[in-house]
Amino acid sequence: MAATLALHRFSPLPSLRLLRPSPSLTVHLPLRPRSPPRSSTPPPISMSYRSAVPATDRLVSAASYALPFFNSLHYGRFLFARFPPVAAALEPILPLIAAYRSVPYAAFVVFFALYLGVVRNPQFSRYVRFNAMQAVVLDVLLALPSLIQRVFGVPARGIGFRVLEIGYDALFLFTAACFVYSLMSCVLGKTPYLPLVAAAADRQL
Repeated sequence: MAATLALHRFSPLPSLRLLRPSPSLTVHLPLRPRSPPRSSTPPPISMSYRSAVPATDRLVSAASYALPFFNSLHYGRFLFARFPPVAAALEPILPLIAAYRSVPYAAFVVFFALYLGVVRNPQFSRYVRFNAMQAVVLDVLLALPSLIQRVFGVPARGIGFRVLEIGYDALFLFTAACFVYSLMSCVLGKTPYLPLVAAAADRQL
């Protein structure tokens, strides 16, 4: 028993309580920032169909094209006679046409009111002035065939009358197409560009 105690007392091994852990190698790695969790549902898509053009500007612009359309109705006389449904399609606006024609010199009054009161009025936006100028230029082009007829006369029969009939139909269909296209574009707040008219109207502004 004494020998055993002596061995424990004089043992060369250090006591377990005096042992210190050896320094270990520590590597510090940079932490990557966590990316935000992706949402399973896509973000909502907002679509706006509103036009940047005010409603008053669209209304004035659309109304400007009524001037050349009303003045082109007499070019459709042959077309109305051959195709009565075309004339029937105009029945909803017949009271407006009758009121327009009942005013003496209504075409000249509306023409100068549109040109001086809208086109040359800086208080209106360029959108309104451009559309009004297109309507004025188109109305001037429609007046040229009537001036030519007054100079050379109207043929009553033969090939000359046939050419006159085809020309009348073409003028009315062209003006009606321009009116519908311009009206729909102005309602949607877009700018209509009429062939043979837009370039001249833009130069005047």
